[in-house]
Formats: sequence, structure tokens, C-alpha cells
Amino acid sequence: MSEDISYRQSRYLIMMAIRTLCLVVAVVLYLEHLGWFLLIPAVGAIFLPYIAVVFANGGREPENVRGFVEHKMNLPSRWDPPDNGPGQD
Repeated sequence: MSEDISYRQSRYLIMMAIRTLCLVVAVVLYLEHLGWFLLIPAVGAIFLPYIAVVFANGGREPENVRGFVEHKMNLPSRWDPPDNGPGQD
């Protein structure tokens, strides 16, 4: 389990480093007045945090996946009053 967590943490940190690099490149391109080229790293800087969080939280999946299981209602059986015999109410 700890190996899985450390792997997800390192993957998250790498993605955040790429995001920081995209942000720096976007600022440099903005200062150089290269507007259309600015969009590529800007989109990466905007969407990489979402992707990184999804990957970081997507840990180990359950090993026993049964798929769809039909729901069966668990109702008690119908209650029938006891028969008291003829003439007794």
C-alpha cells in the first residue's frame, strides 16, 4: 500500500512540475507578444491540476469486481392469522 501511495505522490509532483513549467513558458510567451503560441502552455497550466488530482486519487481498485448484481427485495413473508376453528372469533 505504501508503494502505491508513493508512486501516486511522485506522479502528482511530476505533473505539478510540468504545470509550473507550462506556466513559466506561458508568461514568457506573453511577454514576447506571441499570443497564439501562448495558448498551448496556458491550456496545459489550466487543465493539468485536474488531471493530476484524478490520477492521484485513482488508487488501487478492488480486485473482486462482480459487475452488475440484480437487486432482490428482502421482504418478510405474508402473515396469516392462525385458524381458531369453527365458531370462534
